[in-house]
Amino acid sequence: MQRKKKQYAVGVDFGGTFVKMALVNDRGQILVREQFATHQAATQLAWTEAVAEAVERMLAQRGLRPSALAGVGVGVPGFVDFDRGFIYNLTNVPGWTAVPLAAKLKRRLGLPAFVDNDANLMALGEVAFGGGKNLQHAVFLTLGTGVGGGLVLDGRLYRGAFSMAGELGHISIERNGVVSPQGRGGLEQYIGNRRIVDYTLALLAAGRTTTLLQLCDGDRGQITPELIARAAKQGDKLSLEIFDYIADCLATALASVTYLLQPEAFIIGGGVAQSGAILFVPLRRHLRERLSPYFARLIKVLPAKLGNDAGAVGGAALALQAAP
Repeated sequence: MQRKKKQYAVGVDFGGTFVKMALVNDRGQILVREQFATHQAATQLAWTEAVAEAVERMLAQRGLRPSALAGVGVGVPGFVDFDRGFIYNLTNVPGWTAVPLAAKLKRRLGLPAFVDNDANLMALGEVAFGGGKNLQHAVFLTLGTGVGGGLVLDGRLYRGAFSMAGELGHISIERNGVVSPQGRGGLEQYIGNRRIVDYTLALLAAGRTTTLLQLCDGDRGQITPELIARAAKQGDKLSLEIFDYIADCLATALASVTYLLQPEAFIIGGGVAQSGAILFVPLRRHLRERLSPYFARLIKVLPAKLGNDAGAVGGAALALQAAP
């Protein structure tokens, strides 16, 4: 007799500033939210206890027993061995090197626990319940300080031989490009937030004129991708040119991914993606220019829909999918 799938799970988005949690049902609806500042639970023991207590509060609020949960899924900003639930190292969170986090949580909660890279879980959340709902083959990118990615193939996360597949920010878009610890010419070395600002400042230093400076009262140190997006939406020529450059860089990487994986869609999230049409219109155009007409007709470029909830919802989706 087949066991009935459980209808609830908890997702945990372990960020460098906040740990965001959600009790989620099997339709992707958030029933209860919790969060705490990461620095308030600085040790592994304190963090595990804070998560466990938040799970208990969320269950109590909905009148549920722990046995109602499929499990807990945690997304972390770093390298993970999914099969072992093991964190190698976390970006910008000290004290989290070589940690068997899934085992720690399972021991404390008495529930199945799963740990994966945060961008992977954003991808899974978007495909399960967000912008790519019901897609079987999709590639997710998040545009922010860096460029993160996740691959969903045949309806499941693809992690590769070493649990680290989907690092789309390090795909080389320039043969003799910018050198970083991850290689040469990687995408995020051109369209990570800091790189976008650097590119803008270089254009201004070359004498380009723009209304962008009016939005920051002439203080170039206040320029951000969000401010550039505002200026672009107001029709500023230079800011529109910058977003065309971002879209061109991004399309260069996505064209290669298209020929390699043949996804149904690219789902784009993160701060830069929230600029809307000023990114997506040139991105779709540049991608069409780089693909055969056949692929260009088939491939979709979609905005992510879950926003700041993507990590927690994706963690819950992982637990619902992976639980025995």
